[in-house]
Formats: sequence, C-alpha cells, structure tokens
Amino acid sequence: MPLAPVDLVILIVFFGLLFDYTNGFHDAANVVSTVIATRVLTPLAAILLASILNVLGATQTSGVAETIATGLVDSHSTTQLTVLCALVGAICWNFITWYCGIPSSSSYALIGGLLGASWVHGGVEMILWGSLFYKVIIPMVASPIIGFLLGFVVLKALNKLIHHPPFQHRQKLFARLQIASASLVALSHGLNDAQKSMGIITLGLFAGGVIAQPHIPLWVIAACALVMGLGTASGGFRIIRTVGYEITTLHPLQGFAAETSASSVILMASFLGMPISSTHMIVGSVTGVGAARGASKVRWTTGKKVAYAWIFTLPGSALIAALVLQIVKWLIQPVFV
Repeated sequence: MPLAPVDLVILIVFFGLLFDYTNGFHDAANVVSTVIATRVLTPLAAILLASILNVLGATQTSGVAETIATGLVDSHSTTQLTVLCALVGAICWNFITWYCGIPSSSSYALIGGLLGASWVHGGVEMILWGSLFYKVIIPMVASPIIGFLLGFVVLKALNKLIHHPPFQHRQKLFARLQIASASLVALSHGLNDAQKSMGIITLGLFAGGVIAQPHIPLWVIAACALVMGLGTASGGFRIIRTVGYEITTLHPLQGFAAETSASSVILMASFLGMPISSTHMIVGSVTGVGAARGASKVRWTTGKKVAYAWIFTLPGSALIAALVLQIVKWLIQPVFV
C-alpha cells in the first residue's frame, strides 16, 4: 500500500531526529575524545558536559541550516521521498562507520545522501553545483588541512610560552584551560551539526507542503537540540578510542591546542553558513599537535584509515541513498516519487 503524504512527513521527522541522534553519539565522540584522553575529565563528566553544551549550541541558529534546506539542491523540485531516502543513506553510513570505529563525518554523510537521492529523482540539474563547490567541497578539503596547521602552530607557540616563569605550573593550568576549550568545541559542534538536521527536516516539511516557506520552525529547533543532547549522552566509545588514543598521545597542553584550533574554525564556518565537519577539524587538529612534537609521534596508519573514510563518505552515503530511492521507486506508485 502506497504511503500517504502525511505518513512521509512523519517518517521524515522520525528519521531526521534519528539522524540527529546518531550525529550526537557519532560526531560528539570527537568533541570529548581529547579531554578524556588527557584524563582531565572522566568519560561520564565529559559526556554530560558535551551533552549540555551541544543542546545550548543547537538552539542558536546559523546559516548552516539554510544551506542544507535551500543551498545544495533545488528545494522547489525536492520531494518528501527524496529527503527520506537521503536520511536513510546518511544514517546507514553513520552506523557502518561507528561500528568500525572510524571517525567519519555525519555532515558529509547527510550531504552525500541528499545529493544521491536528488540525482536519482531529478537528474544532475537538481544539484546547485556552485553552492555545493563553495560551501561544501572547498571546506571539506580545506578544513582538515586548516585544523592540522592551526594545531601545529598553536602548540609550537604554547611550547615557547610555557618556558616563561609564570607558566611553570603549566600542566595544572592547561588542565583547567582544557575544560574551557572542550566546552567551546561542544558548543560549536551543536551550533554547526544540529543545524544540518534542522535543515533536512525543514526541507522535508516544505516539500510536503506542511510549511509555506523553508524557514525552520521553532519546534524543529527544540526537538533537534534535545535529541542531539541525548545522542551525545549515549557516548561513542569506539570513536573516542580512535581519536583520543590511536592518533597521538595527548596531554592537557596538546588537548587544549587541538580543541582551541578546531572550535575556532567550526564557529567561523557556522556563521558563514558552511556545513563543515567537526570530525575533520578535531582529527586534523589532533594530528597537527602530534606532528608539532615530531612526525614519529603520530600514528600515520590511523590517519590513513580515517582519510579513506573521509574520501568515501560523500560518494558512499550518496550511493546508499540513491539505491534506496531507486528500490522504493520500483515498489510504490510514481506519484509519491
């Protein structure tokens, strides 16, 4: 029996919030991994702190949600089923990479799912290539490089600074500072990542005629903020292990440098409407602070595994979403496609 439009709206909201939840325990693992690895906070304290600040960050609107809702594909030609299949593709990719303990990007999984489903639905003309290039492709390539360079430079500068007498008790000082920098990462993660779930749900509501304009309803903001907090509270210990322990050895000084570098770029990108990956930023920054201590301090084999995941996230989630939509098109009446 074909799905009615109202059924599709319910499914879009459900899967949109499910994606938001997976984003919470998947990407938020990157937020807390450094502060756990340096033993500044216990896993429970770190996860609770990140949960609260993710919720707070998620309630603050930025241009990221608008980019997802209207800036990547033709929103006027998008159908509810396209949005639903995009979400299924992103969720499947999140679960696959979480199971493997690979810190891939939920952001680009969602974008890939939206692109793949839209391509199958309406062809290449559905995709807004200019916006995709400037707001997704360039930041996707540049963000881990910027994170690496910032982490490298910030740690080098801090190493020079701590040789001055006022910083002789530096470990205790930077342990305290790392709590602040970890909090800023959690806040910026909520500000950037929750916006993507808000944007995709809003796109689905607009496609179904539930809202007249693709503007984010207040209840969508509240629901996404709450669900991301719940997802963060669930933890993602497979990924925490990879980011916090398998790239390089971290102490409070290195953790503070990595978190400060990552959060500054994520916040800037959020206000520019760029849906960048907090995963890319954290992993890039952690690798940068490791390299600042010497190339031998970085486990490059782990970095290679993570890099492969980044390369395949966009096409992988796009392929899953495209296949799901194609299968559904074979099973239900074309009017709903």
